Amino acid sequence: MSAELLPIPPWVAPARADEVWRVPYRERTEQAEAWGRRHGIRPAAADERRVCLLLIDCQNTFCLPGFELFVAGRSGRGAVEDSTRICELIYRRLGRITEIVATLDTHTSAQIFHPFFWVDAEGRHPIGGATIIAPEDVESGRWRVNPDAAAVLGRDVAWLQRHTLYYVRRLAETGKYPLMVWPYHALLGSAGHALVSAIEEALVVHAAARRTAPRLVVKGEHPLTEHYSALGPEVLEDADNLPIGRRNHELVEHLLGFDAVLVAGQAKSHCVAWTIEDLLQDVRRRDPSLARKIHLLEDCSSPVVIPGAVDFTDQAEAAYARFAQAGMQVVRSTDLRLWDDG
Repeated sequence: MSAELLPIPPWVAPARADEVWRVPYRERTEQAEAWGRRHGIRPAAADERRVCLLLIDCQNTFCLPGFELFVAGRSGRGAVEDSTRICELIYRRLGRITEIVATLDTHTSAQIFHPFFWVDAEGRHPIGGATIIAPEDVESGRWRVNPDAAAVLGRDVAWLQRHTLYYVRRLAETGKYPLMVWPYHALLGSAGHALVSAIEEALVVHAAARRTAPRLVVKGEHPLTEHYSALGPEVLEDADNLPIGRRNHELVEHLLGFDAVLVAGQAKSHCVAWTIEDLLQDVRRRDPSLARKIHLLEDCSSPVVIPGAVDFTDQAEAAYARFAQAGMQVVRSTDLRLWDDG
């Protein structure tokens, strides 16, 4: 029966995706084990067709209204609606999802994309979510490195100033988004850093029912570069051409080892899009036909939209169209093609 569409367990509530609560681990584990026996759900290790669900940054900071960087999309409830559908997918296809890989955006306040890092001539910080720093802004001195941030990082201010100019120029040269100063978000150890409770609960149930464990991937810790993609930072080297990050080749190998990879999470225009872009680069180098393995769940991701400031919806849709043209499959979470064994 594990191949069938399962009911949602009566003791879970995917619709609570906009709330924070403590997941009762022991109770859910025991219930999930019993649920698995009742529905004949086999251990994940027994799967003949191995399916990975890749969840990008399904954290409170992005997914809950009122948190630091809620991804509202144009509907105003985007990430909440996405999280609900992700949970429903996990429960209804509990016997078909072999492994869940979840990434965790992980930051401190003293990073290049947070307000504390920058000051203007009067010592004021930029407004998070409403400030883009272009090369000319650094060249003119409109925005400069905050000496207090340099002290926190143990770096020379002059060197950091040189690095920031190199950094914003490098973003422009490589076709990346310009440097956006975001509100403080995903701070390590904070409530915002945690997975959405409903999704955390779904991972606990999946692990117990399938006799496996989720794979958690931390990203975004280096202070001198953005790190949208789960597979590598925006810029790999500093102003002296010394490495400040690396591609996560191990994760690429792991993902491409599955028969199918389903991609969901936040935000469609940023961390999801750049993760897919990096994965596509590896696919093209290895075998372009592997793109067919990648299924983009278009109803389980939303773009960044900050009313009156920025709207990345069009960029997200253009990226998904480009991925589809490369051979990836853009589908909905209810699409039966996801479970085609052919």
